[in-house]
Amino acid sequence: MPGKPPDRDGLIAAGRSALGWPARRVGPALLTLRDRLVGSARFRAWAARFPPTRAVARRRTGALFDLCAGFVYSQILFACLELRAFELLSDGPLGLAALAQRFDLPPERAERLLDAAVALRLLARRGGGYGLGALGAALVDNPGVAAMVAHHALFYADLADPVALLRGGGDTRLQAYWAYARAQAPASASGEDVGAYSALMAASQPLVAGEILDAYPVGRHRCLLDVGGGEGVFLAEAAARAPKLALMLFDLPAVAERARGRLAAAGLGGRAQVFGGSFLDDPLPSGADLISLVRVVHDHDDDAVRRLLRAARAALPADGRLLLAEPMAGTQGAERMGDAYFGLYLLAMGSGRPRSAAALSALLREAGFVRIRHLRSSTPMLASVIVAAPTARV
Repeated sequence: MPGKPPDRDGLIAAGRSALGWPARRVGPALLTLRDRLVGSARFRAWAARFPPTRAVARRRTGALFDLCAGFVYSQILFACLELRAFELLSDGPLGLAALAQRFDLPPERAERLLDAAVALRLLARRGGGYGLGALGAALVDNPGVAAMVAHHALFYADLADPVALLRGGGDTRLQAYWAYARAQAPASASGEDVGAYSALMAASQPLVAGEILDAYPVGRHRCLLDVGGGEGVFLAEAAARAPKLALMLFDLPAVAERARGRLAAAGLGGRAQVFGGSFLDDPLPSGADLISLVRVVHDHDDDAVRRLLRAARAALPADGRLLLAEPMAGTQGAERMGDAYFGLYLLAMGSGRPRSAAALSALLREAGFVRIRHLRSSTPMLASVIVAAPTARV
C-alpha cells in the first residue's frame, strides 16, 4: 500500500543500502528511507565512527571528492603527457633534479606535479626518485590515449558552463571540430575539414579494434564493408585477422582519400576498395556479406541512424551480417562511460546520443534486422558489440 511504513526487515534493508551493503529487497519506500538516512548529517557522522561502517563511509566520501576533483586529475594526466613524463621514465626511474631539468620546470614545481601523479598511480616513488606507476606504465607507447587526452581540451572548454551547454543555443568547440556532425552536405567536406578528426580516430581506433575482433570472428565472411571507416585502421586490423577477407571502406570523400593512402601504405591497396559518399544521401556499395559500424551510430540522431541501418540492410545479402560496435548506455560496469561521458560529449558535439543495447536492438528491428545478438567483449567500456542478420536464416 502507498505510504505504508516499512517493517523491521525493510528498515534493515534500507540501512544496509544506505551503507553500501547488498540488500535483497529495496523498493521505492525503502529507497526513500535510504535517501533520508544518507542525507542526514547525524547518520553520516555515526557511520563514519561506527567500526563496521567506517570503511564504507570513507569510500563514499572519497567518491564524492573524486567527482569534485576529477578535472584536476585529468589535467595532471595532461601535464604528464605534455611533458613526456611516461616516455622519460620508460627506461627506469629518474631523480627529481633530472626530471625537473627535462621538464624545464623549477624543482619545487616539478616535485608538486610528480607527487600528484604518484597519488593518482600514474607514477611511483622508486629508489629515491620516480618511476612509472601501474596506470602510467599503460600509457607508454600508447598514442591513442595521448591523442584523446590532448583532444579533451576542446571538450573541457565546452563544459566550462555545463548549464549553458544543456540549455543550448550556442556553437561549441566540438561542433567545429566534428565538421560533419551538423553539416547540411557532409560529403562536401574538404580535406582540411576532416583532417584533425580523421587523425584522432585513426590514433584511437586500435584501442577498440582488438576488442571487437575478439568478440566476433570476421574470418567467417567473404567481404567486409566498414561504413564510416575513417582512415582504414579497423579494416587493416581485420585484414590481419582474416587474410582471405576482401575489404571495402565507405566514408566521406575527403576521408576516403586519406584511407586510400593509409591502406596502400599498409600493403592493402590491391585488396581493399574505397568508396566516397554520405550514407545519409547515397546507397552503400554492395558485394559485402559483413558490414561494420564501429563508433558510428552514437554520433548520429535517430532519424539519421534509421537511414543508415536501412541502407545497410539494403546492401547486405540474405546470408549477411551487420556488426555494430560502440560504448553503450546502461552497460554494467561501464555506466560512467556510456551515460555520463558520452551523454555530455555528444551533446557538445551537436549530434547523436548514447543508446543502450535494447534501444539499438529496437532500431535494428525497425530497419528490418532479425537474429539480433549482444556479444560479450572483454572491455565493454571501450566497445560493446551487436550482430544482426538482414533476414531470417534460410
